[in-house]
Formats: sequence, C-alpha cells, structure tokens
Amino acid sequence: MADLHGTCDDRFSALRGLLQRNVDSGAELGASIVVDLDGEIAVDLWGGYRDGARTQPWERDTITNVWSTTKTVTSLAALTLADRGLLDVDAPVARYWPEFAAAGKQDVLIRHLLSHTSGVSGLDQPAVVEDLYDLEKAAVRFAAQAPWWPPGTASGYHALNFGHLIGEVLRRVTGMSLKQFVASEIAGPLGADFQIGAAEQDWSRIADVVPPPPLPFDLEALGMDSPVVKTMTGPPAEASAANTAEWRSAEIGAANGHGNARSVARILSVISRGGEVDGVRLLSPETIELIFREQANGVDLVLGVPLRFGIGYGLPQLDSLPYVPDEKICFWGGWGGSVILMDVGRRMTIAYMMNKMGPGIIGSDRSEQYVRAIYEVIAG
Repeated sequence: MADLHGTCDDRFSALRGLLQRNVDSGAELGASIVVDLDGEIAVDLWGGYRDGARTQPWERDTITNVWSTTKTVTSLAALTLADRGLLDVDAPVARYWPEFAAAGKQDVLIRHLLSHTSGVSGLDQPAVVEDLYDLEKAAVRFAAQAPWWPPGTASGYHALNFGHLIGEVLRRVTGMSLKQFVASEIAGPLGADFQIGAAEQDWSRIADVVPPPPLPFDLEALGMDSPVVKTMTGPPAEASAANTAEWRSAEIGAANGHGNARSVARILSVISRGGEVDGVRLLSPETIELIFREQANGVDLVLGVPLRFGIGYGLPQLDSLPYVPDEKICFWGGWGGSVILMDVGRRMTIAYMMNKMGPGIIGSDRSEQYVRAIYEVIAG
C-alpha cells in the first residue's frame, strides 16, 4: 500500500479517497491530481509508484509523458502568439509557411490546424515513428501532402502531428522551436515543471508509462483510404516508445510533453484565470474567447466518437463526455486517461496525470471518477 502525499481541502476528501483506493487496488500505479480554484490550490495530491515493479515511489517532482495533454500547451503557445498580434487564427497557414500551400492546401487556415480540421492528420505512407523525430524533414513532407478530406468540413484528430504543424508555424513566426518557446515564454515565466521532450538530466525522475490495451480499431476492415487508418498508421504509435531515449530527446508537440498535474495545471490555469497567473499575463480575455468559437461538432473522422472543437481545445460534448458540464469549459487529455480541464466560468482548473494508461479513446474510467467527484463538491 502506498500513501498519498500533498494537500487536500476537506471538501475534497471523497476525491482523495478515490485516488487512494485506486492506488491500493492497482487500478492506478502512480498519479497526481490538482484542483486550482482561482489560484487557491485546493488539491495537490500525488502517490503510488513510478515503476511497474512498485519499487520507486511517485515523488513530488515526478514527471511522466502526458501524451496528448501536450497539445493543450502547444495550443496555448499559438494563442500566445495570436495575443501578441503575431499570428492570425483566421489567416491561411501559407501566409506564415508558404510551402504548405502545395497540393490544394492554400485555403487551410491556422484555426483548421488548431481544431483538427485541416485534413492533414498524419504522414502519407511509408511512415514510422522515427520520421517524427526529424522536424525539418517531417515539415517538408507535411507541406507537400494533399489533405485527406476537405479542410474545415470535419475534425479528424491530428494524433501525433498536431505539434509538428503548429510548431512549424511558430518557428516561422518567432525563429524559435516549439520546445524553446514553451520553455522560455510559458513554462519558465510561470515556474512550471513542464517540458516538451525531457532533458537527459531529468530522466531519473520520469515515471515510465505502462501501455494500455490496444485501441479498438479494426484497421484492416476499414481500408487504407480511411482517415482512421491513414492517421493510425502515419505513423503507428506504440505506447512503449515513450520510455525510450529517442522519444524523450525528440520534439513532439502533440504527444511528448513531460510534466505532472501541478505543472500542467499551473500552465493551463492561465485560461481559467482570465489570461494571467501571479502577474504573468499570456492571454487577453478577447483571445480566450477565440477558444470558444466552435470549429467542428460531430463524429470525429479519426477517433470515431462525437467531439466538439473550438480553437485549440475540446469543448463539452455530452454524448461522449457526459461528466463534463455543458458550460464555458475547454479541455483535453492524453492517451490513457490524463485530463486537463479549464472551467472558465468558475475560474477552476483540474489536472490529472498518471503513468498507468487506461483503455478507451477519450478519457478513462478513472479520469471520469475524479472529475465527477470534483464537480459534486463544486455543485454542492
């Protein structure tokens, strides 16, 4: 049995109990949860283990690969540029990245990239995960491709390449890589222990991910022309890749952010708290409103479930996520169940990061338990 550590307001004792039971039962291996109520850290809990053998405890400064939760930081980087007047979300991508206009993509807009509606949700074949490690070569390939569906007409989750597309635009605008920009303009000023990739000196405190069961896609039955198949094989992803030196050394702004609930909540609370955290302002209220401009609402062409996307973030969709209230909330999460939720109306941020990945496409049974428990307190 592993004890939980940290702080928890008495109001959230049921949440603490849930996390403790899941760690005790083995449903969780190691995990961290934070609830930020307009700057008051009501919950900051961590516990369990960093390794499958249960010999290394999850410490206060343990970090892990947070998968697609990374996208929420990448989106914040783009919105920060928009707030500075350096990026227009309604402009063609080709204004900043001229080569991207090739093969019928001249009308793809920045907001199409940020809402997964660009039609470019992966690499054309042949593709292996190592192709994503070379940013320059990957950018050339993405720029040359034709879209896999008419841009702007529907979402098709940009599973592994979201950060390559946004990152190349950011590089063209600022001269910095996405990794550099996040370090110097977001995580650094906010004092957040988060990085895209992971510096080698931090590898000793990383909790390796434990892969989930296979995703429920019959790729052979779907056929090679399906956006599902093209995305899931362009390139195919194995969760165990996240535990390799090559993955940690790469810049994959869709999927290899490393942090914990505290650092992710610190960064994304910028949105929940109106654009400013402890004197560090990244967004204006007007830029935050961009997030809530609905860009897609329907069955996602890649994930196959109903999703709503604003600009950069998911918006509540009760058919697929009934535990997220249909209010002024934006969110996303990572493969295996991590979640970061920004409740703008309540100025509340919820973060849950873990290393044992659960089954499912969006969220997990554990993330649902925790979010429900938090909202029971808030609504009560």
